[in-house]
Amino acid sequence: MARRACMGRLSTWLQRQAALLCAVLLAAWACGAAAQIRFSTDASGAPAASAQVQTPHVRAELVVHAPEGLQPGEPVWLGLLIEHAPGWHTYWKNPGDSGMATELQWQLPPGLEAGAIDWPTPRKLRIGTLANYGYEGTVLLPVPVTVAPGGVQVGEALGLGRGAAVPITLHASWLVCKLECIPEQGSFHIQVPVQGTTGLHAAGFQQAWQQRPEALAAEGSSAAAEGDRLRLRIAGLPAALQGHKLELFAETPFTLAHGARDGQEWQQHWEEGADAAAGVWIAEVPLAPDREASGASLPLVLTRMTAEEGGDWHPAGGELTQGWRVQVPVTAGWQGAARAQPSAALLQALADNQARADAGAAVATGTPVTVGWSTASAGSTVQWAWMLVLALLGGAALNLMPCVFPVLAIKALSIVRHGGDRRLQRRSALAYGAGVVVSFALLGALMLALRLAGTQLGWGFQLQSPWFVAGMALLFTLMGLALAGVFELRVWLPSALGDARPRSPLVHAALSGVLAVLIASPCTGPFMGAALGATLGLPAWAALGIFLALGLGMALPFVALVWFPDWLARLPRPGAWMEGFQRAMAFPMFATVAWLLWVLAQQVGIDGMAAWLFVLWALSFALWLWGHRPRSAALVLKGAWALVLLAPLAVLALGALRFAAATAAPPAAPQLSQAETGAGWQEWSPEVQQQALDQGLPVFVDFTASWCITCQYNKATTLADEGVLADFAAAGVRLLRADWTRQNPAITEALRALGRSGVPTYALHVPGRPVVVMAELLDRAELRTQLQALPPR
Repeated sequence: MARRACMGRLSTWLQRQAALLCAVLLAAWACGAAAQIRFSTDASGAPAASAQVQTPHVRAELVVHAPEGLQPGEPVWLGLLIEHAPGWHTYWKNPGDSGMATELQWQLPPGLEAGAIDWPTPRKLRIGTLANYGYEGTVLLPVPVTVAPGGVQVGEALGLGRGAAVPITLHASWLVCKLECIPEQGSFHIQVPVQGTTGLHAAGFQQAWQQRPEALAAEGSSAAAEGDRLRLRIAGLPAALQGHKLELFAETPFTLAHGARDGQEWQQHWEEGADAAAGVWIAEVPLAPDREASGASLPLVLTRMTAEEGGDWHPAGGELTQGWRVQVPVTAGWQGAARAQPSAALLQALADNQARADAGAAVATGTPVTVGWSTASAGSTVQWAWMLVLALLGGAALNLMPCVFPVLAIKALSIVRHGGDRRLQRRSALAYGAGVVVSFALLGALMLALRLAGTQLGWGFQLQSPWFVAGMALLFTLMGLALAGVFELRVWLPSALGDARPRSPLVHAALSGVLAVLIASPCTGPFMGAALGATLGLPAWAALGIFLALGLGMALPFVALVWFPDWLARLPRPGAWMEGFQRAMAFPMFATVAWLLWVLAQQVGIDGMAAWLFVLWALSFALWLWGHRPRSAALVLKGAWALVLLAPLAVLALGALRFAAATAAPPAAPQLSQAETGAGWQEWSPEVQQQALDQGLPVFVDFTASWCITCQYNKATTLADEGVLADFAAAGVRLLRADWTRQNPAITEALRALGRSGVPTYALHVPGRPVVVMAELLDRAELRTQLQALPPR
């Protein structure tokens, strides 16, 4: 009975300390994350109207170029600056075989009038046999603005006074595509000074003007239809194009067959002109099957053809696309093709897309736009249901992950300590399950709220805070020491607290569930990647459903074990084995501490980790001394004991100060080990990845973090396998490692673009092919199959 009473007090102590440390850890994370969150406010302190809209796929901003203010006759430009996530694109005025041109709707004050978009030269984006025209990376769509006579008094006409600013509002809609296409839109608002200079984005506008097609004279040029083909004759082309293969963009949709390939469906060559230095370009291109009737002229944009299309132009990363525009007279026209009526299924799909776009209109200016979901779509509901199933399975699989193993000690003790009280066992199991589910819901709600505030976060975000990791190490050190019998609650706390019995074992069971979720959060097990990635494009209520399903899946195995008597009967009965089990469970706790300290070293450096190690040592020594404080009334003995106690307390204070200084320093860039670089790995960045793809090289990206045990397992097994490394080398794959141990917005955005919100994530990029995102637990055979299918180099 004494042993069982001791075990009851131990379990109570573990749960009570878990509750206290959980609160401390959350507060520590909040302090560490506060520096990463910024809110835009105006002079009054209220949230300021933003000129930016952020979605999972693009960042769009309304920009202005008015170097002389809003004066008649002076240049005034507005523009929409779009930064695409890697692999995503938006469209030109003629989108090609599919897509939709970006549309801008302005609300301007009297005296200002916006013109049409001055479209930069696009690039051809192939998808199988189809071809689209659009933009990747960063593009600025400039719009000229005319200031009416008397524009210098614009501010006065609005009652704003001289030198005031006038409001500019834009509602923009665009279609952003990768393998799938998502309609998005946003509302933008800025204030432009009537007088003075507005030129912050002058370089961006200058680059956009350089990409604007240069107008050419149409003299000597012609377009003549010959059946289903069009013969083009273009004269007067500049020296930069002479003798090169050219790419052809028709400004009017439904004219040319966009997917036709040079040398196959269409041909081109040069003829000498009257001037030997100025040849005439001749081309025969197929007309579109769904073409519209010809007009009097055909506006075309010409550029040099890229090497991917069969030309000799190799655009480097960031190189501008230069184009020339010519209005070619049509000398022999063509008839429009008969058009089939769209099917009912297509009309329904278009209606669903419009519903998605309309849903974004309700989003406030400057906040992320909710895309990719339609409550009216049965398909979306089915997909959400499948995501719930995957989340349920993923949550259950978390019980098998090594990062959850230390909590098994608390769970096992909580089962055994109630003995034969079946009713209390079941109620405790339900309380544990409730703690797990509610914790998942709160963690998910916190992550979604911070995303809405503009913070780039993903699953396991709290482990990116060094203070949180340090607090976890402290928690597991205390739990390990208690399980090892170094000290007991009733020894180092006052007797009134040490002998207190728990008023509610259900509360303690629920707190065990909270602790289990905190430990499980850095793991992304099987089935979880797709489910968590789906939360990026779902409304808040649907995303919370995913987190609730994860919690339910994690809680179900333990609840089921306790709820069914036949399963519970297989567990050992209370007895002497419990003391040995208690001591044995200390070692997983200490192993977890070692892992957390290694993570801490990756985050704050070896000096910062060593400082916290001294904190753990000092606290452990101080607690042991407190448990062995003298019972004698002799002042000399008590004084000596107090002096000894001051030593670890001083070390604790000094270590905490050194650790705080290490966390305050800017995080160092992650460095690959010599073994990693020797195996061919390089540090990831969007520029390095794009540069390799531009060179035609396949790229394998390992999104990892030191606190992710699944990542470390894959790194030590599949990704270190000699056969896998040989296959990487044979296919010429560029190996990139993206370390997400500490907050990195670029990595977070890359994960979002892949439809993932956490690590591990593994992506194989092959030029001209869809990106392959692999399972969280890397299968060696599957990876080698993917690599061996690549052409050797």
